[in-house]
Formats: sequence, C-alpha cells, structure tokens
Amino acid sequence: MTVPHDPAAPAERRAERRVVVTGPPRHTRRALGHYRPRTEIDEQTTLGHTYVRSLMRSQLRAALTVFAVLALLVGPLPLVFAAMPQARRLEWAVLGFCLYAPLVLLARWYVRRAERNERDFVRLVEDR
Repeated sequence: MTVPHDPAAPAERRAERRVVVTGPPRHTRRALGHYRPRTEIDEQTTLGHTYVRSLMRSQLRAALTVFAVLALLVGPLPLVFAAMPQARRLEWAVLGFCLYAPLVLLARWYVRRAERNERDFVRLVEDR
C-alpha cells in the first residue's frame, strides 16, 4: 500500500488518488483576461488611482455641502445676537434648542451619504 503524499512514490501511483466530489466548487478562478477594478486599485495603476480619487471627491463633496449648510446656519447668529443685545435668554434658547435638531439632522444626512458613497464604490470594484 502506497502513501499518496510520498514524494518518493512514482508519478503514476500518486495519480491514483481518489477525489470525492460533494457539490459545486466554492471558489473558482476567473479567466486571466478578466477585468478587475480591485486589482487596478491594489496595483496603484492610473485607472485604480482614478477610482480612489472619485471616491475621495464624492466624500469631499458631501463634507463641503455639510460645511456650507452649517456655515449658513450658524454663521449669521453672532450678527443676530449683536443686533438684539437685550435678548440674552433668546441666545441660549436658539443655541440650546433651536440649533440642536438641525445639527443632528445634518450629521445624520452626512453619515448616510458617506456610507452610500462607500457602498457604491465597493459595488463598483467588487469581483462579480
């Protein structure tokens, strides 16, 4: 009786090894000429750089949008407060209550947008 993994065994005896097939193969190799964006990114080619740059631009666009809305929302408040010096309690009410809900909504929108950008990017570069 020969051991199937014996390196000294002749090649024809090693070829007699049985293979039990219980189902379809789980991982199959793609053809060598198959287009793979993930490979382009890993190898840092010009196309891979373009993919990553597009993700970074979409994330930057979302961040600048949030910053612009935040600047429009909070920026004029010092001018409004300076125009009404007699309303000290109004300042705390605006800063404590009226500004909280829009800031939470803005943060929520930004997180959802960033996650959607990342999901779209992954969908673009994943192996199919």
